[in-house]
Amino acid sequence: MKALVFAAGKGERMRQLTDATPKPLLPVRGKRLVEWHLEKLAALGVDEVVINTSWLAGAFPPALGDGSRWGLRLHFSYEGPEPLETGGGMLHALPLLGDAPFLAVNGDIWSDYDFARLPREPAGEAHLVLVDNPEHHPEGDFALLPDGQVQAAGERRLTFSGIGVYRPSLFEGWRSTIGAAAGVELDPPRFRLAPLLRAAMRAGRVTGEHFRGEWTDVGTPERLAALG
Repeated sequence: MKALVFAAGKGERMRQLTDATPKPLLPVRGKRLVEWHLEKLAALGVDEVVINTSWLAGAFPPALGDGSRWGLRLHFSYEGPEPLETGGGMLHALPLLGDAPFLAVNGDIWSDYDFARLPREPAGEAHLVLVDNPEHHPEGDFALLPDGQVQAAGERRLTFSGIGVYRPSLFEGWRSTIGAAAGVELDPPRFRLAPLLRAAMRAGRVTGEHFRGEWTDVGTPERLAALG
């Protein structure tokens, strides 16, 4: 199984910390944020990890090397000077990820979630890990139904954790799903993943789970400091 780590963001809400260091390379509890993910991916048996990069992309290879210290092979998917958003970034990385389902995780989260809980293959196009809504995101993202289906709307919405398993087929016909959104005309295209997920949800092709353990979206210096 392969994995994708989203690490291309500019970390604008964390300046000055991210003026010289990409957010996934900031230290948390004695390790860089991304290193927590790499350790867990290696323990799961993942052998190849794609890290998408843009902002301060040159900082990643010296910090992480080729991945051999974790028993991994790292590939860097450079998106150019401007990040391609989650959808564009995942599409850009697909040639490195191959045709099989893959795990994807945001490089700027910290969690004690055990990746071994994830299905190796989602029942549909994607399987998402959802968490309780944090104070900074009280409205949530998606609704988890009792049968494990995930829908865009529902009585109680939870927050997407940034952890999931996806099939490359999620991107079939992506242009018609995304429409004329700004950035689609670029080469490579820039767009968010959420519209593709919502389309798959309408077709009953997204499952999920509710994780109640530790999880932090490290989006501000205060949240970073709170992790200790």
